[in-house]
Amino acid sequence: MGSGLYIGLLSGTSLDAIDGALLSFDSELPAIISTESHALPASLRQELLRLFESPEQADLRMLGKLDRELGECFASAATRLIAKSAIDAGAVVAIGSHGQTLWHEPGENGFTWQMGDPNIIAARTGIKTVADFRRMDMALGGQGAPLAPAFHRVVFASADEYRVVVNIGGISNLTLLDPEKTVHGFDAGPGNVLMDTWCRRHQEQKFDRAGEWAASGSVIPELLDLMLAHDFFAKSPPKSTGRETFHLAWVDGLISKLERSPRLQDVQATLAELTASAIGNAVRDHAADSVRVLICGGGAKNLHLMKRLRAHLHRCSVSTTAKYGLDPDWVEAAAFAWLARETIAGRAIDLPAITGASKAAILGGIYSA
Repeated sequence: MGSGLYIGLLSGTSLDAIDGALLSFDSELPAIISTESHALPASLRQELLRLFESPEQADLRMLGKLDRELGECFASAATRLIAKSAIDAGAVVAIGSHGQTLWHEPGENGFTWQMGDPNIIAARTGIKTVADFRRMDMALGGQGAPLAPAFHRVVFASADEYRVVVNIGGISNLTLLDPEKTVHGFDAGPGNVLMDTWCRRHQEQKFDRAGEWAASGSVIPELLDLMLAHDFFAKSPPKSTGRETFHLAWVDGLISKLERSPRLQDVQATLAELTASAIGNAVRDHAADSVRVLICGGGAKNLHLMKRLRAHLHRCSVSTTAKYGLDPDWVEAAAFAWLARETIAGRAIDLPAITGASKAAILGGIYSA
């Protein structure tokens, strides 16, 4: 696979922290050397959450300020990761920074916007930084997401069995690894984002630890049916989505259609079931012959969600990616280290079957201090 050290940085839909992973590509498969979870400053996180919840309040000065502050945070995450790893910064070939998605709206005249100025990352670290991975794919008619399936193919594909990789971040996405076909992938729907925001609103917690709150409630069948009636679930791949589509205002609107006000924990249980149902339905409809499902992302820690996934995917063997060499917490950060490596090498990423782009392309721009 080539050699060298690369860093991948990512701040996901849930806004919990910047995940950083240092990878070595000196062997047949990439190896994670060290990791760092760098919390966003509380004031910055709150400002971003307000922006997500009320995007109409944005102004140019606010956006520019957030872009710069996020760039400084990503640079700090990389610097801390390097110090923790006890290596010289000069040993790192490049940093792949996904940034923080501000808006993702695929389709005709659509756009995607990731914040976190890569110029600042390159200037503070002295390391080449690759960023803005999604817009070339969209310029070529693609969805701009998901990008991780290209990496999943490298590290998780088998010549002997049909596997599905499910990444459950804020949004959940699937990678279909059929040994007899081209790799496919698409977003399945909400992952943790609705559960996290409902928990933050009513429990003043960033997330539902181990899914305990959801486990204390009961699914509301009528509410679940209303949620699954969303047009997104009926769309055929390629498709992608984000918090622009799945947000609490949407949930509130559906709750208002119920005959009586539900218990808060029952809504949480229903949101967990929505995530599990959407993933289960996607596997049934698009990967019926799969025999193994590998879970990664923060959702792998939600024990209640994992239990519900196993119920929906009872035909398959379900485990986390840890069993296959990569800690589920760091797979996505590792993917952006790999994407940076491919960009630096000038190799195109073959995404047409995943995103719908018209051709394979080199993704991201390279920033040097």
